[in-house]
Amino acid sequence: MLFRKSTDLVAEEDALPGRDETMPLHGDHHALGVPFTPPWPDGSQVAEFALGCFWGAERCFWRTPGVVTTAVGYSGGYTPNPSYREVCSGRTGHAESVLVVFDPDQVSFADLLRVFWESHDPTQGMRQGNDVGTQYRSAIYCHDDEQLSQALASREAYQRALDAAGRGTITTEIRPAGPFYFAEMDHQQYLSKVPNGYCGLGGTGVACPAGLDLGGT
Repeated sequence: MLFRKSTDLVAEEDALPGRDETMPLHGDHHALGVPFTPPWPDGSQVAEFALGCFWGAERCFWRTPGVVTTAVGYSGGYTPNPSYREVCSGRTGHAESVLVVFDPDQVSFADLLRVFWESHDPTQGMRQGNDVGTQYRSAIYCHDDEQLSQALASREAYQRALDAAGRGTITTEIRPAGPFYFAEMDHQQYLSKVPNGYCGLGGTGVACPAGLDLGGT
């Protein structure tokens, strides 16, 4: 019963009410030394990914050349301005996610998709490794139609690669982005502050095909 409850998405009418107050944030990105909240530098673009515990997921992206800044937060659910405890309860509908601000002249959205697919196992449903719950689901929340088209095409391409390797079926949720709610300061760039901290991410070992036409530039 407990396992089933933890892996079922809450209905909107049953979600926690949340609050109007946004999360208090301060300081710069702990690893990059730049702001991790808006406004972003001119010409920047934004992408949003969920791939399990956001501590390790954020590190995957801030280490990617061309990424301007990153932040962790909560996406894809119903509860406004939730706390970490509320998200972990499974009663907000949110996934732990990473907001990635990037310079498209240095790194493409397709490149970020490759980091996403190769950094976790997108076939596990409402879990990632030993982390079980709806907040750990795999997702891409797209900020425009081009991102949506490329994300869907990349999922098809990576599924073919997984099929060839005898792996499972992708369960990644792909849809337009809704509100992104910043997580508490303790969670921002956690693995920069605590280098030996917990990271439960593990990929499939299957490379994401490169050089594919993903429906955009």
